[in-house]
Amino acid sequence: MNILTIQNKQRWLAVGLLIFIVLIFCLIIMVPLLSKGLELSKSKNDLMFRLQQYERILATKNTVIASMAKIKQQHDQQGYFNSQETDALASAEMQAFIKKTIVDAGGELSSTQALPVNNKNKFSKITISVRMMGSSEVLRKVLYKIETSTPLIIIDQIDIRPMQHGTMNLVTHKIEASNVLNVNFQAVSFMRKLAE
Repeated sequence: MNILTIQNKQRWLAVGLLIFIVLIFCLIIMVPLLSKGLELSKSKNDLMFRLQQYERILATKNTVIASMAKIKQQHDQQGYFNSQETDALASAEMQAFIKKTIVDAGGELSSTQALPVNNKNKFSKITISVRMMGSSEVLRKVLYKIETSTPLIIIDQIDIRPMQHGTMNLVTHKIEASNVLNVNFQAVSFMRKLAE
């Protein structure tokens, strides 16, 4: 019996040692392999998700390009930018428009001066310095006409001062305040630079 017990113990010891070796093998080799496999699977799923997003984005590419072209066409049709061929022509057109606007409103144009053109990115900023005289109603009409014009003109750096002298009332012999204003402002317009 002793021999059988020793043989059984040796068998159980051998089986236990085999199980221990298999566990060590699993821990050393199989667990890192499985972990790497899970990591690669997760990475693959992430890449597949990104690929599907990019495919959806690319599927809408033509629609986006068509929408951009439509928006650009609508923007060009609105005429916000000056369409003259050169900065000098755009400046001259703006000066003529402002002169006509002031005269039509009943004001008096003292002077206009084209300031240096400021080029930035794809646009040219055309600035005109204007001096005029007129009543507050004339000024309102002028500013309204300029601000609602096409191409777009923006009023910048406006300085409004009342005229210092008034008129003598013949009945009361007192000087009455004048409603005439001396106005200085800059009118700014933009144009796209032509391709060089």
